[in-house]
This record gives sequence, C-alpha cells and structure tokens, in this order.
Amino acid sequence: MSFTELNSIEHYIINQMSGVNLNNTQESNQVNEPRRQYVAEWQFQSAEQLGRSVNEVLIESQVKAALIRLNPEIQANPALADEVIHALRAILISVNQVGLVKANEEFFQWLTGEKTMPFGENNHHVSIRLIDFENLDNNQYVITNQFRIHYRETKIPDIVMMINGIPVVVGEAKTPIRPSISWLDGAHEIHNVYENAVPQLFVPNILSFATEGKEFFYGSVRCPLEFWAPWRLSNDDDAIARSFGLGGVGKELKDLLNPARLLDIMRNFSLFSSNKKKQRMKIIPRFQQYEGANRIVERVVEGKIKKGLIWHFQGSGKSLLMVFAAQKLRREAKLKSPTVIVLVDRTDLDTQISGIFNAADIANVESTESIKELQQMLERDTRKIIVSTIHKFRDAKPNMNTRDNIIVLVDEAHRTQEGDLGRQMRAALPNAFLFGLTGTPVNKADKNTFWAFGAEEDQGGYMSRYTFHDSIRDEATLPLHFEPRLVDVHIDKESLDKAFADFKESQALSDEDADALNKKSAKMAAFLKSPERITRIAEDIAIHFMEKVEPHGFKAMIVTPDRHACVLYKEALDEHFPEAASKVVISTTANDDYEFKKKWGIDKSQQEKIVDEFNDASSELKFIIVTAKLLTGFDAPICQTMYLDKSMKDHTLLQAICRTNRLYPGKTFGCIVDYFGVFDDAAKALEFDELGAQQIITNLSELREQLPQAMHNALSHFEGVDRALEGFEGLEAAQDAIANNEKKDAFALDFKFLFKLWESLSPDSVLDSYNQDYKWLAQVYESVKPASDSTGKLLWLTLGAQTTKLIHDNVHVGGVHVLDEFVMDADIIEDIFNNPSPKKVKQLEKALIERFKKAGGLPTFKSLSERLEALRDKAEKGLIASIDFVKELCKIAKETVQAEKELEIDVQEKSPTAALSELFLELKTDQTPAVVERIVADIDAIVRIVRFPGWQTTSAGEREVQKSLRKALLKYKLHKDQELFDRAYAYIKEYY
Repeated sequence: MSFTELNSIEHYIINQMSGVNLNNTQESNQVNEPRRQYVAEWQFQSAEQLGRSVNEVLIESQVKAALIRLNPEIQANPALADEVIHALRAILISVNQVGLVKANEEFFQWLTGEKTMPFGENNHHVSIRLIDFENLDNNQYVITNQFRIHYRETKIPDIVMMINGIPVVVGEAKTPIRPSISWLDGAHEIHNVYENAVPQLFVPNILSFATEGKEFFYGSVRCPLEFWAPWRLSNDDDAIARSFGLGGVGKELKDLLNPARLLDIMRNFSLFSSNKKKQRMKIIPRFQQYEGANRIVERVVEGKIKKGLIWHFQGSGKSLLMVFAAQKLRREAKLKSPTVIVLVDRTDLDTQISGIFNAADIANVESTESIKELQQMLERDTRKIIVSTIHKFRDAKPNMNTRDNIIVLVDEAHRTQEGDLGRQMRAALPNAFLFGLTGTPVNKADKNTFWAFGAEEDQGGYMSRYTFHDSIRDEATLPLHFEPRLVDVHIDKESLDKAFADFKESQALSDEDADALNKKSAKMAAFLKSPERITRIAEDIAIHFMEKVEPHGFKAMIVTPDRHACVLYKEALDEHFPEAASKVVISTTANDDYEFKKKWGIDKSQQEKIVDEFNDASSELKFIIVTAKLLTGFDAPICQTMYLDKSMKDHTLLQAICRTNRLYPGKTFGCIVDYFGVFDDAAKALEFDELGAQQIITNLSELREQLPQAMHNALSHFEGVDRALEGFEGLEAAQDAIANNEKKDAFALDFKFLFKLWESLSPDSVLDSYNQDYKWLAQVYESVKPASDSTGKLLWLTLGAQTTKLIHDNVHVGGVHVLDEFVMDADIIEDIFNNPSPKKVKQLEKALIERFKKAGGLPTFKSLSERLEALRDKAEKGLIASIDFVKELCKIAKETVQAEKELEIDVQEKSPTAALSELFLELKTDQTPAVVERIVADIDAIVRIVRFPGWQTTSAGEREVQKSLRKALLKYKLHKDQELFDRAYAYIKEYY
C-alpha cells in the first residue's frame, strides 16, 4: 500500500482523536455506536451516519437533543428548541451581509451561554445553554471526515469536529511524501478557498488546523497564514518539547483538540477586537500565551504561592497574555469577583495595554488617570480590571486593601518595580498575588527581578519561560539581521568604554561626578552630531532604505543619541526624501528654547496620530526619528529596519531592536543597521542565563560558502541541457529533464533552498557571477509550477521580491558596498566573536594570503601582506593573545577589502557609471547637487531595472528609459536641463 493523504494523514488524525482505524476495512465499515451515551472524548461518525443534507451546517438532531438536555425550560417544552435553532440558522445566513468574523462573534455569544430567550415564567428571559462547561461529559463530541457541504459550490473538508452537532473545528490534511507540499497548502485551502466558498461552515468555528504529518499549525477565522501558529507541549522539565513526524503531530493534535482545552480556548481565550480601520478580527492564543495565562490562574486558584515570574521573549505577545489571564481570572467563580491590576511603567505602555483591553471589548476595565483615583478605587474595594502605572503608587498608604483576591500583573517587570515604588505597592496590597512579566534577559548582576517575582518553588526562578530561540522556531517573532556600517566613521568604542569605566570606578557618583560624566558625554555627543558624520550617515540610510526597505513596502525607525540629534537627522534626511517622509517624536522640557518647543514638541494625541500614520502602509510617512520615545511598548509590525546611532546596553538595547521583529506580510526578518557599534552588546544581551547561554549570531559569510554547492545542486537536474538555447526549444528541453513529479519535487526542493540563500544574500556582489544561471533556473521553476487549482501552490507562491524581479528580467544586484552582515536566528549556536573557530580563522588567513598573491607587488597590498606576516610571527612566538590575533586579522581583512574596492574603481575605466560620472562632473554648475555619485547610482539603478536587450531599437523601450531618466533627474531638480538630459540619454544608449 502506498502512503497517501487519505490513508497516512487523514485516517491518522481520526485514529488519534477517536481510536478508530479507517485503514482497517472491517472497522471502517462498522457503524460506530457511542461507548456510552456521552463522554468527554471524540467519537467517530462517518459523513453518511450524520443524517444531514449537503446544505446543512448544523447536525440539527444533535443540537436539539443538547438543547433539551441542558435547558430545563426547553426540556419542559421541546418545541422551544426549534426557536433557538431558527435563531442559529439566521446567524449562519447573515454571514454574507455582516462578514465572517462578526457572524462568528455573534454565534460565540450563543455558544458561551451569553444569549437569552423568553422561555421562563411570564416570558422571563433565561440563558440558553448549547454546551455544558461545568460537566464536560454532558456534551456529545463527534469527529467526521470528507464532510461534503454546498453553498456557492460544493467543498469537502478533510476533517470536521462537532460539539453537540455544531461544527467547531475544520482540519485539512496533506500528503506527507511530496517535498513540494506542506501544511501551508492545507491552511491556504481553508483560509482562501473554504472560508470564501462555504463561509457558513466557519460561523461557529473555534479554530482550524492543517498538517502534512510533519508539522501542525492552527489559526482562527480570517487569520492570515503568516499568523497561523504551531502548538507545543511542555515536558516534565518545563522545556518546550518538539518532535517531528507523525508521533509529534499526534501528540500536539490530542493536546490542543482535547475537548476541555478546546472549550477553554472558546470561553476564555477567544477575543474579538477592532483594528485601526474598524475591521473586526478574531484572536486566539498561541501556545505560550495559553500556558502562561493558565499557570497564573492555576496558581491564584490554588492560593499557596503568592508570586511568579513569566519570562517570555520580546514580541511573543505578553500584552495579550495579560488580557487572557485577566479575563479568565475575572470569570473564575472560585475567586469571588477578584480585582486584577495590570501595572506598567511607562505612559506609552499604559496607552498600549489600555488600547488592547478596550479594542477587545473586555468588560469592567478601568484605566486610572491619577494617583488619587487609583487609591480611591482600591480603598472603595473596586472589583474590576484596573490598568495603571506603578508610578501611581507614589505615597500609597500601607494596607490600603488587604483582600487576598487581588492579583497584580506587572508588565516589563525588570524595570522600575524594584525601587521605593515597588515596596509601597507591596505594603499597600499586602495579601495580593504578584506576577511579573518580562521579555528581556535579566542583568546577571541584578537578581532583583527573580527576588521580587520568582517563587522558590519554581525551578530556575520562573513559572513559564519562552525564549528567543522558541519564538523564532515557532515563527512568533522574526530573526534579526545586524549590519554594522561605515567603518570609516565608526566610533572607537573600546576607548570610550574604558574612559567611562575608569571614571565610574573612581568613586560612587555624586552630583558633581554626574556633571563630570555629562561633560565627558558631551564630547562624545559633539563627535556623534558632527554635521559631516550625520550627512554621510543620512546618505547611507537613503541608499539602504531605497534599495532594501522601501521596495518591499516596509518602513524604518532612526534612533539617535539625543533630542537635538533627532532634529539634525531630520534635516539631513529631508535632502533625500520629501519632508512628509519623516517625523521626529521627542518630548520637550520646560528648559527648552521656545522655538525648539514650538517646532518639535508634540502631545500624546499628536504622537498617537503619528504612530497611526506610520502603521498605515499607504501613508507618505516612511521614517520615525526618536531617541528615547517609542523604544518600548511600540508595536509597528510594518517597521522592518532600525538605523541605530546610539549607545544602548542590556534590556534597553534588546527591547529597542525588537521593535523590528514583529510579524508582517512579506517580512522575513528584522534589520538593525548599526552605526554606533552595539553589535557585541546585542550578543551579550541575548545571553539568557549563566548555564551555557545559547549564542545565536552568525556571519553571512557562512551562507556565501553554501552558495556554490546550492547552485550546483539546482543545476544538476538539467545535465546535458543547453542553457544558451532560447525560446520554446530551450524551455522544452529544460522541462523534459524534470518530466515527472519525482524529478519536479526534487528540483523544487533544491531551488527552494537556493532561493532562500539568494534572498538572504541579495544584494551581495557574490551573487553577480551566478546571476545568469539563477535567472535561468527561476524562469524554469516558474514555468513548471502547478496551475492555481493544483496542489503544492503555496511552495510556488513563496517567491520573494528579489526572485520575482529576476524572472521579469528586472534584476539589479550589487551597487551597495559590501556589508559585514550578521544574522540572529535560532539555528546557529556559535558566537563567532566570543568563540572564534580556529577553522574559520585559518580560512581567513589563507584567503588573505591568496589575495595578496593575486595583487602582485602593489604598494598597498604589499604593506598589508607585511602586517599579516608580522602578526603571524607574533602569534607563533606567543606574543599576542588569541582574541587579539583574531581582532587584528579581521582588521587587516577589512582594510584588504577596502583596498580591493579602491583598486576596482581605478580600473573601472569606461564602465556605464564611470562614463556618466564624467559627464556630470563636466557639466556641473554651482546649482548642481554635490552628490554626483548618488545621481549616477540612481540613474544606473533605475535604467538597469527598465531596460531589456535591444531596447534601443523599440519605441516602447526608448520611452521607458527616457521616463526613468527624467524621474531620476527630477529627484535632484535637474529635469529641466535639456542639454544634460540629451547628453545623459546618449551615454545610456551607448553603454546600456
């Protein structure tokens, strides 16, 4: 028997959930009678046994039986059940008018017992129960497969799970044995096909899932595929367990779709919220939010341990975790109407948390505006969810409220709760439960967060932990790429750190010491804010943004040393972009000049408007320039890049850089362009504990090393095929080489790996020599992808922007100077800075020797070669520490690369860009902008994109190139200079 989607995955799911083996023909032919009338376990019934027509969503006989069983009033008069079923049908039909999420929200009110009908005495309204949440054995749980349903067209979902005749889970299984098929194909079918073709089926939906037997992901109605999440299991050691293959998937299925878990998610972990465009969306928890919130609730209900620390990485959804926990705590009958206090330490975080509670329509939420109001609420014994900041506990009286059903959730617990304010909070609420939530590794020297919140009973000091590694693996957050920049203006950070360290060690800082420290800082600020430096960095930001950020539809933040530097950056950036493209977000003080305050001061509502505009993909605003504001609690998934020019360390640094790691359509990583040199600190900030911290930083040079083999593997599928052959003969020859599904799948697998490498490295110049081969492979790949109604479409739809450009012959690789880029991801364990690999060091040494040989006797290279020899000599004699050897070797390598670049420029001769540069210098007047190389680079980039072979001989080609040239000149206000235009166009015709 072969392995198919049906017998390997679909039947496996049925077997795991109900114990029935449909691959056993005898068993599958039997009518499955319930083991006993009702039990909190899934029981299999075939689609034929359900007794419904293809147009019906509900199994009305089971719904009616549950209504009679669970509602005494209906039991007394069973005909009333039809009135309820009629009301439920009306919601199913309304989906076409109100939309799926609103219909789902309305149906959920019925499912959770919030709806009433006038079935009591004298038409008194009573709650209607469709599900028994108290005694789970009192419900009927049915799982079926091949559930045929018709609305606009007939669809047959693989798995449907029903509680009391109401379909609450839809699952799609995919084949486990084709590399071009993944769980994404199943998710795509649910989200893009079923939800649109048969939306009624999803009106009662709790969640949907998809699996190909290797991975298991789930999502709510209308949830974009990039936000579907895996479900994890906690093992005995409280580490998140993960196993691949059917066994692992089976465990996750049984854990998530256990009736008790499913009903808990329905009742306590399903939020309906509105986005900025007033669109309703449904939010269900990721694993770590569900686990963290439930552990808080369990600890409070048990009542023995009065505190706990939740340690979840930045961006993994702590705000929603608090909402879920607060909501469930308020609903827990055993707690007798508790007060839940959510404390934050910043006003902007206060706004963010309040916003989430309000958008989700959580009942009984109060956000306090003053210290007095908070104290009055506590003294009056307010029983609600109170959102406040810890600063509002200033001058709080002891024993303000001594109840033991007050639960305090402190967000970002590592920051301010440890001063006098923290002690005052504890004194004011002596019997409260205190839970701290932090996303940042605790400073090793500062154990206060553990002391304050970590219970002795919790191993490691925390009750729930979700690491950077976990969040990347689960795609809850994105990897971070670091790009250290501009070596020529890089700060001598070691000298700076030494000066500060020496000063700090001299004595404890008094006011006079602080003033002296500020004077030292002022000297550094003078360097950082020098106009020449800011101008050069702004130019670099403009190039990077236009080439790597803007084309993908993302935005960026610029973090500067201080408020005045924000203004300087804004002015420099306005030379490259329209004024509306960037905005400064800073606070002003009473001591600021009136003019400064008038021009740059913004209030809370103005800041909110700027944030909304920044989050709007269609707005003109591309950059937010900050120094301290919006570095914490600022959620802007559209922000993909942070240009960092400020000294930051530890949790401050980690919180700042994690502004870029949020999920957003099309976004595959967050990027930090580092002008200050905080890279090493970022590596240290990610050390999670003292026991063998997991290092997660690697140099992209490792990816460069993989490229030749990856290219070879992809091309190996076409041995004997003439890649120079064009037209249908060439395409046919290529397609014949991968004629069957096995060969296509093997090629798809190799090309997908190559594509990922290409996207990660682009626009590195290492790609240039492979450009023609990659373009050919990409076109073949495109030509054999399945049609839109076939399987495997998701794999083929994952082509990135760079690859798509190549397919359409719009490639432009290179043009940006080589960056030493570092990637933070979950797969790489070794930190090459702290643990330099002898093998890599040796490779670098060899590469330098080879390069010096090729350069012959050129003076620059001779000098570098002599320095290398001297360094090796020192190392052999043991006169230099190994770390210093690596540092010095890297320094020589960087200077070698720079020297090679300069040599390339010298021998460039009449290249297109060199020719254009000569022309601009020749025609330059006082009005011509100074940045000739930028104008030339812009023209070069835009022309390369629109041109195509033989464009000079077609009117359409000439028109496109002329339009592009005008556009490039317009940016520099040179579009009216006809002589310049004519001469430049003549050069382009000749050289392109």
